Formats: sequence, structure tokens, C-alpha cells
Amino acid sequence: MITSTRLPQSHPEELYAAVDLGSNSFHLVIVRVVAGSVQIIGKVKQKVRLASGLGDNMMLDDESLERGWRCLETFSERLQDIPRDNIRVVATATLRLAKNAQVFTHKAEQILNHKLVVISGEEEARQIYLGVAYTSANQGNSLVIDIGGASTEIIIGNDMEPIHLVSLNMGCVTFTERYFVNDVLSAANFEAAVSAAKELVDGVADKFVNFDWQQCLGASGTPQAITEILVAQGISDAIRLDYLYNLRQQCIDCATLDHLIIDGLEESRRLIFPSGLAILIALFESLEIKNMQISGGALREGLIYGMLENMQQNDRRMQTIQQHMQHFHIDIEQAHRVKDVALLLYNQLSAQDDVGGVDGEAMLVAAAMLHETGLHIEYKLHHKHGGYILGYVPMVGYTNLQRDGIKTLVLNHRQHISPEIFEQNHSEVRATMRSLVRVLRLACILSIRRKDNLLPVFRLEIDDEENWHLIFPQGWLKAHPLIDAELANEKWQQHKMGWQLSCE
Repeated sequence: MITSTRLPQSHPEELYAAVDLGSNSFHLVIVRVVAGSVQIIGKVKQKVRLASGLGDNMMLDDESLERGWRCLETFSERLQDIPRDNIRVVATATLRLAKNAQVFTHKAEQILNHKLVVISGEEEARQIYLGVAYTSANQGNSLVIDIGGASTEIIIGNDMEPIHLVSLNMGCVTFTERYFVNDVLSAANFEAAVSAAKELVDGVADKFVNFDWQQCLGASGTPQAITEILVAQGISDAIRLDYLYNLRQQCIDCATLDHLIIDGLEESRRLIFPSGLAILIALFESLEIKNMQISGGALREGLIYGMLENMQQNDRRMQTIQQHMQHFHIDIEQAHRVKDVALLLYNQLSAQDDVGGVDGEAMLVAAAMLHETGLHIEYKLHHKHGGYILGYVPMVGYTNLQRDGIKTLVLNHRQHISPEIFEQNHSEVRATMRSLVRVLRLACILSIRRKDNLLPVFRLEIDDEENWHLIFPQGWLKAHPLIDAELANEKWQQHKMGWQLSCE
């Protein structure tokens, strides 16, 4: 008798799809719900540049209509495998503005065999915020910005609730054609684009500036492109205004779009990058933004999660940690043991030294609980394996910058410390990242016995940023020679970094 070895197939009801017909690109994302988590199993993105076909008479030309329909033909086949009730198709700014939008939507619905909804600017902003909120952690009030091809959405909200939102008729496609005529990248063209954007933003700025927000998040597009450039140029940091000014000058130095070459800028975004950059500069200046990080989601994620109303999203960070602990077979008791010791050290550190600039506690908790991620590969270099893995797995609830911080901590939680990694951090957070590395390394050493109720009451005292003292009850270290020896080795590792550690 032959027994089938095929694994059980997924139920089709587990598959969901969102189609976003944007002014610059059309997107299709397909997800699968598994054990309460959402897994992306397919993404398709095509540069349609629908907004470029919108003339002064607000009519879409035949070429742009055809580009859009051809793209949807590629989407259509994939959507056939997904239940109709699990699909949402929406269109945004360009089809809101086009007088002949019905011509496009009528044929698009025939191609997709599904209803297409042209959503309002306010609804687009609301869905963007929900997509950001579902994939980012609640850190109080959040300012969310999404620069699209023909519109820009600005939202202030708290946790899952948008508080105030607007959609402005400015985007990277429309501004390219309006302010960078003949593809010229000049200081005058940038000034005109920034001024035009600021005029629109200034009309609504007061209602956002008056809010005290704890974080500013950029949803894909231009902010994502800028982050990729910063990483390629060796800068591990949030987006800041001085970086934007520097990128503007790099664009001007290139003189034309044909000659625009910036290390880290993808070819697919080259033509619309300067206009998006100009809009972002205007937003930073008018809304008094100090720094911006990249969110984990936007419109498409908002559409997906809107269909999953039963999803439990009370603590997205802990849900992410628990899923990775299960997937990588991490010792749960040891993870909590290291986390508890790390927090004990962190709290003593915080009482004596400034550890601001980043969400240090959140990164430390995640790194402590996931520091053994690489053990399922092998022991000797498990810190390197773990750092590599955590640089690529989804970290819902954390920004890309925080994920990089968690990766850095895991990579350096044992053995040799890599001094060059701290140089990638902005000066405001460099000292904090060094302190977090030291805390995690000590927590792992003090938990090396993998045993509860072993540690006595001990103190961490800080003379200055570099000189740390661990103080135990008299005779305790002598009675525990393993930990004493590990701490002695740690003194040497930290000494090589120019850090002083004493243990008594």
C-alpha cells in the first residue's frame, strides 16, 4: 500500500489579498493567516505611473489607461485562487481626480472580476494609519506621513485610533512634471517645489504641530528610499532634516534626472525621487519634525488587517517575540531569565546615566529574549547566526531602525565586540547602543548557569559613561568561580573597547 507523503493543503479561506491602484505604482499583496499570525506569501508591484497620464484637462490619456489595464491582467490570474470575500481592491488619488475614471474602473472590474472602490483621501489616510498601527508598536501619539504619486496623507493618532487626518493634492509624480520641467535638477526648481508643498502643508500644520507626538513614521515610498540610501552610505539612523538637505545638494550636483546617481537609490525610484524629497523637506520644516523612522506597513496592510477584525493585536511586539521563540526553538525559561537580569541592570543604569535617544528598553527586551536564535544552527558562532537571522525576519511592532538595533545587540552579546558597528549610529544614540550591548553581555554571563534564584542582590554603579562597577555581596564571586572567570574574560573584552569594568 502506497501512502501519500504530501502535506495537507492550506484552506483557501486562509488567503487574503489587497490591491492598491496608486498614482505611481499598482500593488498586489497576498497573505496567509497561520496560528494567529499574518504571513506575506506574495507581492507584485508594477510602476504604472498613472498620474503621469493625467493632463491639464484632468483626463487620463489612452497610454496610461492601457498601462494600468495590462498590469491588472497580471494581477487577475493570481486573484483567481483567493475567495472573493477575502479580496479588497481600491484606487487612490489619480482616479479620484480623473474625469474619465469610470472608463478605467469599468474595464478594470471586468479584468479583475471584482469590485473596485475609489476611496476618498480621508479614507486612504485612515487605512494608511491602520496599516502603520497594526505593524508598529504603540508609543503614544504617532505622526504618520505617506507621500504617494499624486497625494500626501498626514495623520496623527494613538494606538489604533486616528485622531486627525488630511489628504493633500501633492505627490512625487505630479510634482516631478510640475516643478522639474525638462528633468532639470536645479536649486531654483527645488525651491519652487518645496515652497509649493509648504504652502499646502502650512494650511493644515497647526492642527498637527499642536499635538505632542512621541514618534514620526514614514510609510514606504520616499522615506523608504531615503532610508535605503542612508544604509548604503553607512548611516544607521532615522531620517533627519540635515540628511535631506545633503541629499538635495547631491541631486542638484547631478544637474539632470538622466545623470542622477546616488549611492543606494534604486533605479525604479530615480525619476520621482527629487520631487518626493522636496515634499518631505517641506513636511519636516512645516511640521517641525526632528526625525522620522520607517513604518512596517501602510495602505495595503490596513486593507488586509481590516478584513481580519478578529486578530489580536494588543501587544504586537510580544506577539512577534513569541512567534520567533517558537519558530527557532528558543529556551523560554532562559530567555526570560536573561531578560529579567538585563532589565535589572538597565534600570540601575537608567537611574545613573542618560540612555535616551532610542527605545532602548524595547530593543533590550527583544534582544535578551531572542539572543539564542542562532543556537538551532550551531553553538560556536550562534551570536553571528542569530544576528544574521534577525536582520531579515519580520519584526512586527518594531521599526527598521529598532530591528537593526536588536540585530546589533544579538550579534555582540558574546565573544568579540565589533567596534565599527557603533560608528554607523548617529552620535545621539551611539552611547546608548554601547550601553545596551554591555548590559546584555553582563545579563548573559550572570545567567550562564541557567538556574533561577542563583543571583544575590547586586549593584551596578557608573562612574562615568565608560567606567562600570558590579558589586556583589562579599565572598559571592569566590563561591561561584565559573561566573567569576566569565566576568574576568568580559573585563578584557570591554577593556579592548576602551571600557572599564570592575567586579567585586
